[in-house]
Amino acid sequence: MEVVILPAARDIAAVAADAVVALLARTPEAVLGLATGSSPLGVYAELSRRHAAGDVSFARARGFLLDEYVGLPADHPQRYRSVIRRDLEEQVDFAPGAVQAPDGRAHDLPGACAAYEAAIAAAGGVDLQLLGIGTDGHVAFNEPGSSLTSRTRIKTLTAQTRADNARFFDSPEDVPRHVLTQGLGTISAARHLVLVATGAAKAPAVRAMAEGPVSASCPASVLQLHPHVSVLVDEAAAGELALSAYYRETYSAKPAWQGL
Repeated sequence: MEVVILPAARDIAAVAADAVVALLARTPEAVLGLATGSSPLGVYAELSRRHAAGDVSFARARGFLLDEYVGLPADHPQRYRSVIRRDLEEQVDFAPGAVQAPDGRAHDLPGACAAYEAAIAAAGGVDLQLLGIGTDGHVAFNEPGSSLTSRTRIKTLTAQTRADNARFFDSPEDVPRHVLTQGLGTISAARHLVLVATGAAKAPAVRAMAEGPVSASCPASVLQLHPHVSVLVDEAAAGELALSAYYRETYSAKPAWQGL
């Protein structure tokens, strides 16, 4: 796991976008894993800017969302399929149908989860997966207690996660109680994981993820077992890291050609 401490959210967005642009330059048909929530918004804005400048194309790429709320109307603005369409897909040049999401409106939810796993496998797996982290250490919607080898499935959101997400809805009661989410095993199968986190509220979770024990109590700690993980954090989110001096030293000495 490489932890990169950067001055601000805009620097995180630039470094994460660099990784995506470099991937698409060498593998135009790459498969991207797309996270929602507030953490990746700056990354999507930066990718949209670079696409408008002619620096990157998504025309041959594919995308898979991490998760989706269960039961929201198809036109609901906070349905994650709507969010990704609005914040990224409509801003760049993905081909029609190139971006997929779990079907949170399916009558057979377990069947929809199995179909989603099959679609990711048929695409050859995810090359680069963007991630955020919850204040309780959840990644995607894998809440504390989730199996570290779990696959795409239905999950019940905790009161804390629903409260964290309430800012996107009219009231906390409007936040759905159930979601479909890629499992920790599904996420871990991606070839490169890029996690972004900003703000002091994320500092305890970042510390537990990067420096605590690997445990279902902090689902994101499973990333310690992955061979290629880049954790991009601002100064505030890095505030509780014991090894911050080491992370700064190793990143400052990293060869420029190596990238993330």
